[in-house]
Amino acid sequence: MNKPAICMLIGLLSQGAWAALDTDDQQRLAEIQQRWATIQYQLPAAQRPAAFEQLAGQTAALTHDQPAAAEAWIWSGIVTSSWAGAQGGLGALSKVKAAKADLEKALSLDSKALQGSAYTSLAALYDRVPGWPIGFGDADKAEQLLQQALQVNPDGIDSLYFWGDHLYRQKKYSEARTALQKALQAAPRPGRESADAGRRDEIKALLVDIHKKVD
Repeated sequence: MNKPAICMLIGLLSQGAWAALDTDDQQRLAEIQQRWATIQYQLPAAQRPAAFEQLAGQTAALTHDQPAAAEAWIWSGIVTSSWAGAQGGLGALSKVKAAKADLEKALSLDSKALQGSAYTSLAALYDRVPGWPIGFGDADKAEQLLQQALQVNPDGIDSLYFWGDHLYRQKKYSEARTALQKALQAAPRPGRESADAGRRDEIKALLVDIHKKVD
């Protein structure tokens, strides 16, 4: 991300969601967000585990420096869960559990931080992780968390995407399509153009799957 774009993002967010972080740490978090999008949506799959591992070191340093900042814990959880997803297999389960703990920590500090992103990200874990006895996956818990995310951010691209994905997993295809189509209309997020573009591609791919099932 170029420096003017980072400065614009920090200027917008310092007025609200990231007010607890000083300017240097806001910049660190903005850079983590951009690096995550690059890894997730632009790197070849084989390169993602090592890249996420390196990025996880940066998020760990930020939570160490700012242990009371929910935003830092949210991004630690997101990066760690993405690392687990890139790695795959049962060996990733410890990372998923660590991500869950980070997101729960964020919720305990400020459940509305980053427009309720901790609810959304934690719900995604409950939707994707195997259930007992292997993991903690729980579709009902995922739905509860997603409803809370939508109360905080009813029109966000992430909250609507993960809600649509959850409905899809529950075979509620018509409702899923409605949520996903609304997600495509979400307002762009300043400084997060790469993440928005990648998310829209995921939404469109899921809509194609739904079309095959119901049309």
